Amino acid sequence: MAAEANAPTASEYIVHHLQHLQNIKQKSIIDFSVVNLDSISVSVILGVLGIFVMWLAARTATSGVPGRFQAAVEMLVEMVDNQAKANIHNAQSRKFIAPLALTVFVWIFLMNAMDMLPVDLLPLLWQGATGDHHAYLRVVPTADLSTTLGLSTAVLILCLYYSVKIKGLGGWAHELVSAPFGTSKNPVFAVILGIVNLLMQIIEYVAKTVSHGMRLFGNMYAGELVFMLIALMGGAAAMSLSGVLLPVGHIIAGTIWAIFHILVITLQAFIFMMLTLIYLGQAHEAH
Repeated sequence: MAAEANAPTASEYIVHHLQHLQNIKQKSIIDFSVVNLDSISVSVILGVLGIFVMWLAARTATSGVPGRFQAAVEMLVEMVDNQAKANIHNAQSRKFIAPLALTVFVWIFLMNAMDMLPVDLLPLLWQGATGDHHAYLRVVPTADLSTTLGLSTAVLILCLYYSVKIKGLGGWAHELVSAPFGTSKNPVFAVILGIVNLLMQIIEYVAKTVSHGMRLFGNMYAGELVFMLIALMGGAAAMSLSGVLLPVGHIIAGTIWAIFHILVITLQAFIFMMLTLIYLGQAHEAH
């Protein structure tokens, strides 16, 4: 009875697991003084891990019959290179963008894959290490909106850079006020169309950036919630003698969702990488 009295409710359990390890307590929905330390730490560690894996593949590569690890990495590199060639027609730009796309895919895949760990594993280890049984820790960086919007904003900055580099500052500025509706020889209509075109271009840049980050965040956030609900089934089974079928449902649901989620985490990494290539490819094209 005492254990039941001290146990968190389902809503308290979910709310606790959705809290970040932060430098200060967040006081509003948008608060740029708040830093999600867990998202930054995990993403940096996984980034270093991804670099190490790719370095190891390059270091151990042979010209003979490749092993499974080398073959898998070669297939991945070839896939990314083919997609880069299909979207980026400037060979000079591809020297940077193709490795960037590979890095994006591997990094996001690793961050997404953190969702495959048991929900309570790392948070419990962190609580044990800190001695605080109420310590917060979220281990899926891509389920953090600040991470995904940060990635999409970095893509936006690269798009602006390549727009100026390829078209020149004057050419890009002309594109901003002449696309998508064109211009007019009449000075009055030209000004009106220029303003409308500029507003449409701003809306397009903002919409692409927000949707790019929100798509990844939404899918991973939903996946994280489903794993929490499945974990609650196990908790309910442990605390209720009447819920004899809950352990079975817990195992079946967890297995099915984990198998399906392998596809989700891979697909979301691929989609983010493809959109990065498409947006950078659009930055090379003149309207």
